[in-house]
Amino acid sequence: MPLANLIGTSVTVACFRDMSPSTKLPIILDCDPGHDDAIAIVVAAQHTNILGLTTVGGNAPLSATTRNAIILRDLLGLDVPVHAGANRPLVQPPFNASYVHGESGLDGADLPEPSGPPESHDAVGFIIDTCRANEGIWLVPTGPLTNIALALRSAPDIASRIAGISLMGGGTFGNRTAAAEFNLWCDPEAADIVFSYGGPLIMSGLDLTHQFQALPHRIEMVRALPGRLAAVLADLFDFFSHTYQSRHKHIAGAAVHDPCAVMTLTHPHLFERSLHHVEIEVQGARTRGMTIIDQRDLREVPDPNCDVLTGIDADAAWQVVVDAIAHFSR
Repeated sequence: MPLANLIGTSVTVACFRDMSPSTKLPIILDCDPGHDDAIAIVVAAQHTNILGLTTVGGNAPLSATTRNAIILRDLLGLDVPVHAGANRPLVQPPFNASYVHGESGLDGADLPEPSGPPESHDAVGFIIDTCRANEGIWLVPTGPLTNIALALRSAPDIASRIAGISLMGGGTFGNRTAAAEFNLWCDPEAADIVFSYGGPLIMSGLDLTHQFQALPHRIEMVRALPGRLAAVLADLFDFFSHTYQSRHKHIAGAAVHDPCAVMTLTHPHLFERSLHHVEIEVQGARTRGMTIIDQRDLREVPDPNCDVLTGIDADAAWQVVVDAIAHFSR
């Protein structure tokens, strides 16, 4: 069934406004921490019911992203399981973004040791079992889509059990190549499975996330907060922004991509959006991993399958981030 028929032309906003203010959306946050994943976890911890953190290789190798997820879980004092998942894409060799996030995936701050190992090394099984046991979960992947694709492929029934998928990835331009954003470039075959799964799908692509930057005055808002977490995250923001500024000709701070995929669920009024049919290029020599967003005004254009986020109230969204950090920093 087309996306527009599933959730209406007013898209997700109406769905969330109908909920009780005291209700927290149940989510599984599938991540590859990663500086911006860290902020997604903080915001999700404050505003959603995180049923589990699942990890994937991406910004760093799986061992590092899993370690980082456990450290963040510990810093926030969350009673949330961490399950390690795929250490490589479905087809192509693994590739990590140490040139952005450092060798650890969270370079730039003095982090504690993790409290222990992950609950399991079967993130896909955890996703399947949890979605079967709990109707209406949102899957929120902020890294390569390998775990989500494997779950959908192994258990097609969960496609109709989940509320939807809100992902960070894609856009009309790339950051790994001229055409492809990193997460979808890492595993285009997995992205193709996710974008064709048939249910509600929200895309926080680079067009949106480059509007949400860790500008110097915003980092200082975090550093001014009391407590250890704020100090750690401010140091992480400094490292992350320096990396962005050193690699770009014209940018004032790091694009804080991943919390957008959370906040579009918890604070939908902060975003502008439009429905489009989106497909993933899996074969092109120069366009592999590209999101093909069909914006033609033609009758033969396929029905929309994706809620594409196009704009954000960046100052208000940053305040959501600051308030969430303040809640946990002590």
